[in-house]
Amino acid sequence: MIKLRLKRFGKKKEASFRIVACNSTSRRDGRPLQELGFYNPRTKETRLDTEALRTRLTQGAQPTDVVRTLLEKGGLLEKIERPSIAIGKAKLEKEKLAKAKDKESDSSKAESVSDEAES
Repeated sequence: MIKLRLKRFGKKKEASFRIVACNSTSRRDGRPLQELGFYNPRTKETRLDTEALRTRLTQGAQPTDVVRTLLEKGGLLEKIERPSIAIGKAKLEKEKLAKAKDKESDSSKAESVSDEAES
């Protein structure tokens, strides 16, 4: 299977990445089938070869998660809601509701204690 993934290059602690098409069994920095773009995480610079990327995607190449987000930002793929993100958002909403209920119950307890103290 052909994967679209990042290939690291650059100096120590100053990494940049090339977006490459390669076999899924090959090493991270192994010889790619084709170089399709560039990404610098420090400056957020991204250059994409859109024509070659579209060709590879129509051939069935599967992008990794990071490459997928870069392609979504570049407008080559439609943004999809990933299950892990949806689960995380739902979990945050539950926690937010639980905190709100706790605050309400704490405030009602405080009011009842102050009412008892006045009588």
